[in-house]
Amino acid sequence: YQRRVRGCIAMKTQTFARIAFRLSSTKQEILLRIVVLTLIYIIAFSTRLFSVIRFESVIHEFDPYFNFRSTKYLVNEGFYNFINWFDSAAWYPLGRIVGGTIYPGLMLTAAAVYWIAHFFHVTLQIRNVCVLLAPFFASNTALITYLFAKEVSDSAGTGLVASAMIAIVPGYISRSVAGSYDNEGIAIFALILTFYLWVKSVKTGSLFYSTLCALAYFYMVSAWGGYVFIINLIPMHVLILLFTGRYSNRLYIAYCTLYVLGTILAMQISFVGFQAVQSAEHMLALGTFGLLQLFVGVNWIKKHIGAELFQSFFRIAASIGIGSFVTALAIGQATGYISPWTGRFWTLLDPTYAKEHIPIIASVSEHQPTTWSSFFFDLHLLVFLFPAGMYFCFRRLTDANIFAILYGITSVYFAGVMVRLMLVLAPISCVLSSIAVSETLDTYLKFVKGRKGKKVEEFPAQKEIGLVMVAGLTVLLVLYVFHCTWVTSEAYSSPSIVLAAKQPDGSRMIFDDFREAYWWLRQNTEPDARVMSWWDYGYQISAMANRTVLVDNNTWNNSHIALVGKAFASNEDTAYQIMRQLDVDYVLVIFGGLTGYASDDINKFLWMVRIGGSTDPNIKESDYFTPSGEFRVDSQGSSVLLNCLMYKLCYYRFGQVYTEKGRSSGYDRVRNTEIGNKDFELDYLDEAYTSQHWIVRIYKVRSPDNRG
Repeated sequence: YQRRVRGCIAMKTQTFARIAFRLSSTKQEILLRIVVLTLIYIIAFSTRLFSVIRFESVIHEFDPYFNFRSTKYLVNEGFYNFINWFDSAAWYPLGRIVGGTIYPGLMLTAAAVYWIAHFFHVTLQIRNVCVLLAPFFASNTALITYLFAKEVSDSAGTGLVASAMIAIVPGYISRSVAGSYDNEGIAIFALILTFYLWVKSVKTGSLFYSTLCALAYFYMVSAWGGYVFIINLIPMHVLILLFTGRYSNRLYIAYCTLYVLGTILAMQISFVGFQAVQSAEHMLALGTFGLLQLFVGVNWIKKHIGAELFQSFFRIAASIGIGSFVTALAIGQATGYISPWTGRFWTLLDPTYAKEHIPIIASVSEHQPTTWSSFFFDLHLLVFLFPAGMYFCFRRLTDANIFAILYGITSVYFAGVMVRLMLVLAPISCVLSSIAVSETLDTYLKFVKGRKGKKVEEFPAQKEIGLVMVAGLTVLLVLYVFHCTWVTSEAYSSPSIVLAAKQPDGSRMIFDDFREAYWWLRQNTEPDARVMSWWDYGYQISAMANRTVLVDNNTWNNSHIALVGKAFASNEDTAYQIMRQLDVDYVLVIFGGLTGYASDDINKFLWMVRIGGSTDPNIKESDYFTPSGEFRVDSQGSSVLLNCLMYKLCYYRFGQVYTEKGRSSGYDRVRNTEIGNKDFELDYLDEAYTSQHWIVRIYKVRSPDNRG
C-alpha cells in the first residue's frame, strides 16, 4: 500500500512538472509567484501559533478581553442590541454606552467569520475565531503588502521580498499573534490596503480604484483610531505633489473621491460622527480638499483670461481666500465648532506633554518613547536596509515613491515617540527594505552571471565582489529569519493571563493565578458584587469573572480613575470612606513579591499616586519617597507609603513568609529587599482569597458596624 501511495505521489509530481515545463516563461513566472505567495501565506499564519501550542487557545493581554466579551454579546444579541448596548457592569456607578465608544470593525469582522462558518455548517467556537483572527489577517496583510510594494517599485520580485519580510517581522507579529484579539490585528491590513489602493488610484486616475480606496479607509475607520494617520498622510502626499509641479487630473479624481466618500462613510461610525469634519486632526484633509478646488478653479480661469488680468485677479482672489480661511478658522475655534487636538495627539507632537498634563496616558507602558534597542529588536536587519531603500526611492522619484518616502519618514518619527507605533513603521520598513534588497541583488547578480544582450562594465575581481555581496546579503537575510522566529517564540507568544518560567532543569513552570482568581470571583461572590482594582485589570475581571468593576482599560473618565488611585494611596481609614461611597464589595490587587513577577501593583503604585494627585492636591508624590528621594518598601521607606492601603493589601501576612534561602521572612523578590512593615492587621477588610503563588489577592470590604 505504501509503495502504491509513493508511486501515485511520484506520478502526480512528474505530471505537474511536465505541465509546468510546457507553459510559456511568463506563465511559469506567474505560477511560481502563486506558489511563493501561498507559502508566505501559510508561514505568516503558522509562525503566530506558538502561544496556542504552548498555552492552549486563550485570549492575551487586557484590551482583547473587552473585545472578546463585546463580540460574544454581538453574536448572541444581534447587531441592533450591540450598537445600543449600555454596559452597567463597567465604570460603576456610571456605566458605559458601548456602541458609541468603540470602533466596531473588529467585533463585526469576527462575528461575520463566525456567522459565515455556521452558515456553511462549519462548527467554530467564537473564542477560537477571536484567537485566530489576527494570524488570518496577518496572512492577508502579507498578500496586500506584495501588491503595495509591487505598485511602488514596479517589480514583482520586490513585492515578494516585502511580503516575505512582513510575514515574520517582529514589529508586526507583536500585535498579531494568535490570541491578540485587538484592533491592530485587522487595522494594519486595512492600513496597507488603503495605501495600496491610494497609490493605484493616483497612478491610474480610476474612479473605481478611488472608490475602493474610500471603502478601505472606511474599514480602517471602523477598526482603529489610527485612521487619523491615513487622513493626514494622504493630504500631505497631495500637497507635496501639488507644490512640486506633479499635479494631474488623476490626483484630483483620486483625492476628491477618497475625501468626499470616505468622510461620509467615516461619519457613520458612532464613535467618529461629526469629528470627521470638526476635529483639528481632520482639518488638514479638509484644507487640502479646499486648496485642490481652488487650484483647479484658478487654472481654469487662467485659460480663459489674459496674463495681465489673471495676475490682478489672482492677487484679489488670494487675499480674499486667505482672509476667509483665517476668519473661518478663528470663528470655528472660538465657537468650539472645530474641536482642539486631543491629549494623545499632543503627546505625539510633544513626548513630555502626557507626563506633565495627562498622567493616565503616560502611565501606559506602550505609550513610552522607543529605545534604540527596541528598533533593532523589532526590525533587526530592516533598520539598516530601510535608509538604503529610501535612497533608491530618491534616485527614481515617482508619485508612488514619494508616497513611500513620506510614509517612511513620518512613521519613523511616530515610532520613536511612542513604542506602540512601531506597528505602523514595520510595514513600510519591509517595503523599503525589499526595494534595497532587490536593487542590490539586481546590481551584483549582473557581475556574477552577466545579462544577455547587455554589456556589463568590466573591472578587476568583478565576479568575486558580486559573489561576496550576494552571499553576504543572503546570510543577513537568513539571520533575519532566525531572529524573527526567536523573538516570536520567546518574546511575543506568552499571554499575560498565563505566566511561564523556566526551572533550573530547563522545564517550563506555569503560573495560572489570574484565571484561578477570576474563576474564584465568578463562583464565590454575588452576581452583582462590585470589585475595585487598578484600571489595568478591569476588562479581564468583566470578561472572565463577570463582575462589576469601577474602572477599566477604556480610561475615559480620568477623575473616576483618580478616585480609585486616591483610595489605594490613602491610609486605611480614608480608603474605607471612599470604598463605602463607591459601594465596593471586594478589592483585588496584583502582587509579585513571592514569585518575582515585576508587573505588579507596587511597581505601578507611583502612577496611582500621580493620577490620584491630579484631582486631589493632598496626594503628593514626594510624600511616598524617603528624604533622599528614594522609593523604598523596606524599613527606611516613607511612613506614608508603609501605611497606605496598597502596601497593606499587597504585603498582608507576607512578613511571615520565607521566599529565599538565607533571607529573613518578608523578603520581596521583585524589589530585592525585606519589607519594612510586617506586623499589621487590617481594620476594614478581610482576606477572601489569595492565589497559589500569591500573584492575585482578593479582599472583602467589611460592612459598617451596626450602631443600633
